Amino acid sequence: MTAHERRTSRDAGLPTGEVARRLGVSPVTLRSWERRYGIGPAERDQGHHRRWTAEDIARLEGMGALTAQGLPPAEAARLSLDGASPTADGQTRALAPSRPADPEHAPHESADGSAYESATMRVRGLVRAADRLDAPAVQALLSAAVDQWGVEASWEEVIAPSLRAAGRRWAAVGESYIEVEHLLSWHVSAELRRRAVPVSGAGPVALLAATPGEEHTLALDAVAAALTARGIAFRMLGSSVPPLALAQGLRRLGPAAVLLWSQSRATAAPQIAADILDVPFGVAGARHRPLLLLAGPGWRPLPPTCGAVKPANLRAAVDHIAAVALADPSRRGPASNT
Repeated sequence: MTAHERRTSRDAGLPTGEVARRLGVSPVTLRSWERRYGIGPAERDQGHHRRWTAEDIARLEGMGALTAQGLPPAEAARLSLDGASPTADGQTRALAPSRPADPEHAPHESADGSAYESATMRVRGLVRAADRLDAPAVQALLSAAVDQWGVEASWEEVIAPSLRAAGRRWAAVGESYIEVEHLLSWHVSAELRRRAVPVSGAGPVALLAATPGEEHTLALDAVAAALTARGIAFRMLGSSVPPLALAQGLRRLGPAAVLLWSQSRATAAPQIAADILDVPFGVAGARHRPLLLLAGPGWRPLPPTCGAVKPANLRAAVDHIAAVALADPSRRGPASNT
């Protein structure tokens, strides 16, 4: 292509496929926006193909940013066509929580309801961004929620509701929606793991593990990030931990608390839970039992294991771990690997 031809192509605008690639959405999404909300290209070439100018693309970017903030697509399109900026007065300000991040103040506790509205809008924006496979928007929304409300409140008010919404949609639609759920789950895990930094030094430690056969561990990532925020050490064994490996970890670490995660009834393992309380560990004469937490919906139909706690939610789990970890600061932390 000659320089003149390239210049002519730029002047005529970009085709839909190229614009979709630049914005990180599908061409189907752009055509849907044009059909439903009238936010389409101003020009078409002689073959009647859409050609998007810089102004057209700017309007698309504005609409994408506004829907990511939680506005309904129709309203976002109207504002974008009117030339409104996604950071214009009254848009992002309505999304800010009424109070700074604080484990004691979840968004729904706002007296005037503004923080609850903010959380609801964040959920809608996050799901819509995932629907578009808009990875930058998903990442930005997750990071902003955790920055503003902390791990525990953002998990309970934004992240978990978004994951449930994606799961319900996947159950209704089937395999054609699974890429959305996978993208959202991956970014949630990436954001939480970025904030889960193992605390160094001797001291109480929590051991986090999923039962054998359990592959769903986003909640474990959330616990690890929340413990990091509270300055509590953890060791993550991750998904589908065999009983022998769990017993070895118990003996070597001597943890103050053990959180055993089960997402479904099929992966709950009452015998493993009972065995944990009988595993000897720690130096002779100073052995102790860990606090055992059976976390996740898989445990709910089961009778309580003697000596175990079933936390109702993430915050309750972290509160229990914090209580036992802080009760005896002199308790030995991780043992040596020898």
